[in-house]
Amino acid sequence: MWCCSSSFLSPSILLRPPHSIPKTLTLTLCPPRRSKPLAVSSSSSSIAISDPFVLEIAEKLEDSLASSSSSSSVQSFPPLQTLRESSSQSLLYTPWPTRKSDPFRFTDISYLRKYPILPTPTPTLPSSPLDSPFPNLLTLVNGVVVPSLSSLSALPTGVFVGSIADIPQGALYDRVVAALDYSNGIVEKDIFWDFNSVGAADIAVIHVPAGVRVVDEPIHVQFGYSGGGVGAEESVMPMSNPRVLVVVEEGAEAMIVEEHFGVEGSEEKCYWANSVMELVIEEGAKVSHSYIQRQSLKAAHIKWTIARQKSTSSYKLVEVSTGGKLSRHNLHIQQLGPDTVTDLSAFHFAQNKQIQDLHSKLILDHPRGYSRQLHKCIVCDPEGHAIFDGNIRVNRFAQKTDAGQQTRTLLLGPQALVHVKPNLQIVADDVKCAHGATVSDIQEDQLFYFRTRGLDLETAKNALVFSFGNEVINHIPFEPIKKKVISQVKELLSSQKLSAVG
Repeated sequence: MWCCSSSFLSPSILLRPPHSIPKTLTLTLCPPRRSKPLAVSSSSSSIAISDPFVLEIAEKLEDSLASSSSSSSVQSFPPLQTLRESSSQSLLYTPWPTRKSDPFRFTDISYLRKYPILPTPTPTLPSSPLDSPFPNLLTLVNGVVVPSLSSLSALPTGVFVGSIADIPQGALYDRVVAALDYSNGIVEKDIFWDFNSVGAADIAVIHVPAGVRVVDEPIHVQFGYSGGGVGAEESVMPMSNPRVLVVVEEGAEAMIVEEHFGVEGSEEKCYWANSVMELVIEEGAKVSHSYIQRQSLKAAHIKWTIARQKSTSSYKLVEVSTGGKLSRHNLHIQQLGPDTVTDLSAFHFAQNKQIQDLHSKLILDHPRGYSRQLHKCIVCDPEGHAIFDGNIRVNRFAQKTDAGQQTRTLLLGPQALVHVKPNLQIVADDVKCAHGATVSDIQEDQLFYFRTRGLDLETAKNALVFSFGNEVINHIPFEPIKKKVISQVKELLSSQKLSAVG
């Protein structure tokens, strides 16, 4: 087993399993590259060069919204227009990301240019209702809220869940306006955030008033996507831009399940899901968030999650990502007050030349902040690729902070690849912080332990690999979702030939 652990800013580490290197372990250590700042102001327009490919996508998104009658009421929402205009201006001077830019130095996104990109048309509704074990179900198909496929019968009084177009003028309307206005000031967004802002045909809103608890029955948000082409004869890549805004007021509690998948035969088709979820967690509020991504293995899944936590609030995220030809999650969390708790767990499974990528940033600016992050990934395919770039920044006034970060990867293919870059940036001088990274294959002594107890080799391997990921899966607080994920992971493992050892 190889391990890297430090309490300071760590370099990037590129690791392959023992099959492809000599017995004398060699690590390639590279200092972080500096990316040149991208000028986006009007004063720099004379030297900035527009990217034709980026502009083509932006124009298609704008034309699609202009011709869509289903989104006309949403497009007239003033804060959304402001957000769209800001992102449109940004895209004028933003080039398509390449491996030369630091945020994408490890992530190959060339798959997004393999087929012509077209915005998804008016969503084709599934012929049968989507399955959910919970009474509170909000369904989006190709980024549009579909009331006929939603069921919200068990919501407490005062809780709003639905399309932004259904919010009447009043206090809730003003609250949503304020939250969306804040989105315009986000500095560390990227081109995919801007695409979503320009192309979002609808915005789903979840609002939990102060003191209200949504815990007995979680809010289940299902994202369905329809693909293009048939089998290997893909001709286009349909693109949809779902967006969700979650506002949990002071002292309230909310439990949310977020699930992404293909519908109506799109389980094996090509499409691009480019989603954004923003969470505003007010003082003393608690949010439990489970995020399940099981897209088509021909799909591209790019997701932003941004959470803003006020003092004494708590945010717990459990992430399981097994789908997508290309899957990238940009996770950005900021603690905006003291005594704030953040708990992040993620399990990624890469097979069939998949890319599973988690880029996270947690900013602690106030005293007595607490955070834990656990990232685990299994790479089965010889050409599978996992990326973890996790940054925790403990700023000057974040004294008495307790922050921990751990990434562990299991490589089961002779050429499987992982890039890990866990790092802590610590400015405060009275903190308790640690991070580490381990990469390994299945250990022979562990296999021997199982074999001596009567298990055959294949069963022993499957048990060890499943238990590796199950540490994260067990964090899912909802038993029906947990059972579904366990069943899916076991099915994926049964289809793999685990050849790391033996």
